[in-house]
Amino acid sequence: MNWERNPFGGPIENFHQMQFRARSEKRVSDAKRSNSPELGKIEKEAKADAAIVDIANQNSAPPRYYFMYRASMKNLSTKPIKEIDWDYVFLDATTGEELDRRQFTSVQNIAPGKQKELTFTLPTPPTRRVSVYSLDKKERVGIGERVIIVRVTYADGSVWEVK
Repeated sequence: MNWERNPFGGPIENFHQMQFRARSEKRVSDAKRSNSPELGKIEKEAKADAAIVDIANQNSAPPRYYFMYRASMKNLSTKPIKEIDWDYVFLDATTGEELDRRQFTSVQNIAPGKQKELTFTLPTPPTRRVSVYSLDKKERVGIGERVIIVRVTYADGSVWEVK
């Protein structure tokens, strides 16, 4: 650990390093979920990758903040999914009033009965109530969240959408 680091200098990884770390974590969790015989090998590779990222952190420019939006989608239909339009909605926890909305389109092949995680990262905060300066200070207090599936395009070209 670098204990002499400026505590007000922001996060310790930039966007690309965060993406790299998230990919490694997903590989390990997928291997654990499928009881892969190569789990030990994958975990060792992830640790080696993390060490490379740590070295890169020492030589990189100051990182930027990014906000990650995640939703898990399970295909309950009998047709494979090709594309999903979904909204991440932020609500006032007290009144239920919509504060803001982020709209995403995920091009994902999801077989019937299977589940996938949809993720997006954006540099802007979810609402004006969440600022970069208040991160890690209960920034979610008073904010509710909801994911709304707006449209699903199936591999055969048919479409389901909210009306």
